[in-house]
Amino acid sequence: MIHIDASQGEGGGQILRTSLALSMVTGQPILLDQIRARRPKPGLMRQHLTCVTAAQAISGAQVEGATPGSQTLRFTPGPVRGGEHQFSVGTAGSVMLVLQTVWPALLLADAPARLTLQGGTHNPMAPSFHFVERAYAPLVRRLGVKADLRLRRCGFYPGGGGEIEAELHPAGVDGLQPFDLTERGALLGEHAECLIPGLKRSIAERELEVLREQLGWALDHSAIPVTRQNEGPGNALLATLRHEHVTEVFCSLGQKTRSAEAVAKDVARQVKHYLGSTAALGPYLTDQWVLPLALAVWCSGRSARYTGTDVSLHAATNFQTIMRFLPVQIDTHALPDGQGVQVTLAPKGDNAA
Repeated sequence: MIHIDASQGEGGGQILRTSLALSMVTGQPILLDQIRARRPKPGLMRQHLTCVTAAQAISGAQVEGATPGSQTLRFTPGPVRGGEHQFSVGTAGSVMLVLQTVWPALLLADAPARLTLQGGTHNPMAPSFHFVERAYAPLVRRLGVKADLRLRRCGFYPGGGGEIEAELHPAGVDGLQPFDLTERGALLGEHAECLIPGLKRSIAERELEVLREQLGWALDHSAIPVTRQNEGPGNALLATLRHEHVTEVFCSLGQKTRSAEAVAKDVARQVKHYLGSTAALGPYLTDQWVLPLALAVWCSGRSARYTGTDVSLHAATNFQTIMRFLPVQIDTHALPDGQGVQVTLAPKGDNAA
């Protein structure tokens, strides 16, 4: 059994999610304690419990401690199985984090999986659906798997009510194949869009105008998609940059106490930070890409590397958690002239090719 102090490093829910994913992948039972101990509301919240429930469902796990506010969880997985599953967070908690908890294990499942997830699709402190669908999922597909994600309905805080569907296939006979991603390649396209279900169109127009001024992009009102009233109220401003080897998506969410101009300036700041570096991945993708890539390195016995603009404390904690489960060494070093960092993953011991 692997004992994880979940208050270490960044100390958030990612330690729980990564531990659940790799417990299922490796078949190793885990005991987590001090879960989110340093948070204002420590312990398991509703969306964390949904992650546990989803992991339990696809692996037939035995679970102890899966109650609201619990800071200790014991999880003993069985074989990971595909099939059809439906999970509801029950609040506006992020369904994308639930998806990213079970997807790594389903990469090595016995059959495809069809998931229906209900809750929040565009959340603070979580990847948006558009980020996962446009930036994260294409990289996972390049490992050698098929995946199809569909947004049925947007869900925003505090109402929730969003829904996505995911059809996820396991690796084929060749297994997961790692690859290097050190350059983003030529810029192929850039665009912005604003989601404003249940809100005035003028909010989106203001956000897009500020973004146009900040970035010099040619934007028009076609960047305001038609959304249904029952998806809101909510506001998400998205900027997508398509490069030859990677797509990045930057998002900022509106709130009652936050002006449209502040939302737009936040997205512009994120885009400028990314464009100010030559690294392939932005800060969030630098963090999230490491887990599926580590699985491919472990399965194939071959090394891989990628470059990112930043390695946050959240990412560094994720790296350390992964190395508790997999015989994979994860190292980072700075790129010249402050252009970012390179992350190198190499198999250890008998796992090396």
